[in-house]
Amino acid sequence: MQNRLTLLCTLMFLSIAIQVSAEEPAHIGSRRELFVDDWMIHSLKNARQELHHPAPQEVAITYDGPAEGNISYYVRILKDGQKYRMYYRGAHHDWSKKITTHQVVCYAESDDAIHWKKPNLGLFEFNGSKENNVVWMGLGKHNFSPFLDTNPKCKPEEKFKALGSGNKGLVAFASPDGIHWKLMQDKPVITKGAFDSQNLAFWDAHRGQYVDFHRGFTNKVRAIMTCTSDDFLNWTDPKFIDIKNSPAQHLYTNATIAYPRAPHLFLAFPKRFVPSRAAAWHPDPKNNHRGVSDGVLMTSRDGTTWKRWDEAFLRPGQNRERWWQRNNHIAWGITTTPSPLPGHVPELSLYAIENYYVGPCRLRRFTLRMDGFVSINAPYTGGEMTTRLITFDGSNVDPAKPGPPVELELNLATSAAGSIQCELLDEKGKPIPGFSLADCKEIYGDELAHVVSWKGKSDLTKLVGKPVRVRFLLKDADLYSLRFRND
Repeated sequence: MQNRLTLLCTLMFLSIAIQVSAEEPAHIGSRRELFVDDWMIHSLKNARQELHHPAPQEVAITYDGPAEGNISYYVRILKDGQKYRMYYRGAHHDWSKKITTHQVVCYAESDDAIHWKKPNLGLFEFNGSKENNVVWMGLGKHNFSPFLDTNPKCKPEEKFKALGSGNKGLVAFASPDGIHWKLMQDKPVITKGAFDSQNLAFWDAHRGQYVDFHRGFTNKVRAIMTCTSDDFLNWTDPKFIDIKNSPAQHLYTNATIAYPRAPHLFLAFPKRFVPSRAAAWHPDPKNNHRGVSDGVLMTSRDGTTWKRWDEAFLRPGQNRERWWQRNNHIAWGITTTPSPLPGHVPELSLYAIENYYVGPCRLRRFTLRMDGFVSINAPYTGGEMTTRLITFDGSNVDPAKPGPPVELELNLATSAAGSIQCELLDEKGKPIPGFSLADCKEIYGDELAHVVSWKGKSDLTKLVGKPVRVRFLLKDADLYSLRFRND
């Protein structure tokens, strides 16, 4: 009996071991992979995922126009061809009367996402004049949130769409030009949730559907709900997103995007609200408007299950105006702008509100390197990271006509004394001949698209479709992203 029990336990152990070792390779094709979650990581040794932070730049725009005010908010920035468009709530709070005097939807535009102008549109009368930049004054004006619809089936007269709160839910809008708007229907398209926030939706080209992210409450804590649609008018039943391994905290907005350089990844930038705290210099003498805020980073691959970085992505910093209630709202939308450094290396621009409630309310630009949200970082003493088992694509060309080579491209930065090396491993974890560490010279520098070579050779075409791992040795270095490019 004892021998049979021992044999059974041994067989069970072997079965489990076989299941663990039989890892199915994940196919990444030629897409770019960032390290904003654990998905690509098999192991880390003396290395870690390091969260990076955007650097403050100039004030992009001050909301001091005739229809604007000290609580101008819920900013949306999008690119339309060569033009950048900005939408935001123009509103003002009268401290003496303790009322909000007005709410309208305002508009600005830019050729470079750095310098903004407010066109005189002459569409709506405000305080007896049409000399303003107002694009909407009706239902949904509190949190009107537009997007450029890239659905191939989108009608030309509905090139732009938006959601805004009203009629006990979210109502849908459409526009042919982003300036002239109309309701798509009076009936709200989404009714489950709480909508006093920047509720948003957009066409998700990677998944072929519209996705929505809006406010809800769980146990009196501000949270995020999501649903999907095929036509923008009929939506699935909203459900709360699942933020794994993070404490319940007020997420006031969400600013979710499909990251343009890796559209299979959702990135979100919620404004985290801490209602129990207040700055000592808050302008409300009775402290009725308590609360401080910062910006956090979240990421997801399906829109439902999310990783949240609990450390702040955007801190209020030393600017005391950013410590007042409801500041540090990160605008919905990221742009690409040239760096002022020689060479004009492209970088990401994000935007965040400051001086809210006090005024004049402003939007400041912040910059971050391309893919620079999170890196694999190792100290000078050295560390390593090994990826999960993956397969990648070759170039889709006629076999009789050789196409572009397949190459491993890295976004990386090292110190002058630091370095990165990498090797390719097979399914058993053995170095693939010709692609070992011994064949790879130390890489050093700061590049967005470094092509790895082994003894001068970079073409990986012969490994297309074969399961591999990539093992990196890092020394005082950061690795931000990788892709097997074939274009």
